[in-house]
Amino acid sequence: MALRPLRDKVVVKPSAEEEKTAGGIFLPDSAKKKPQEGKVVAVGTGKLLDDGSIKPLTVKIGDTVMFSKYGGTEVTVDGEDVVLLDEDQIFAIVE
Repeated sequence: MALRPLRDKVVVKPSAEEEKTAGGIFLPDSAKKKPQEGKVVAVGTGKLLDDGSIKPLTVKIGDTVMFSKYGGTEVTVDGEDVVLLDEDQIFAIVE
């Protein structure tokens, strides 16, 4: 991927949207839920603190994370849809 996030930014590839309900009904695009889980594909160098030092990020490439439903910025890079988030918009690492 040709995207290198800066500082405390994280690039996440969202999980696939659900195509059908548990009962087997196919969902139109307007009814699909926006994914809130995805895989980290790139991370920045860390958060710049007031004293000038850099605090490393908690997440790393390959982590599966849960993030804010409407947080971040959706972009397309090399034909892939990804979300660019601040680390504080990530709520949890799925283990």
